[in-house]
Amino acid sequence: MAAEKMIRIVTRGKNGELRTRDYKHEDAVLKMHTQIGIDDCSTDLSLRGMPVFRGLIGPMPDSKEFVRYEAPEVFESLTKEWGAIPTKRRTRRRATT
Repeated sequence: MAAEKMIRIVTRGKNGELRTRDYKHEDAVLKMHTQIGIDDCSTDLSLRGMPVFRGLIGPMPDSKEFVRYEAPEVFESLTKEWGAIPTKRRTRRRATT
């Protein structure tokens, strides 16, 4: 890992709201989650070498400063929301002859 990135963990609270916590070091996350491996196949090269934690989906890029991990239910709901957003159809202009 070339530049030290902060870790962002996104979970869901009891009443359904998204909860985000940021950590400066992996050590703080290791106190709560078990590391089960290291990412060695991400297409984003800046994520290679980042830890993989049991019970979290990630690592995934969040911004230049943050690496994001999500609880499985958050990942599933946000992916469904993202997939449900309709895309605007573009109309092509026909060339006049």
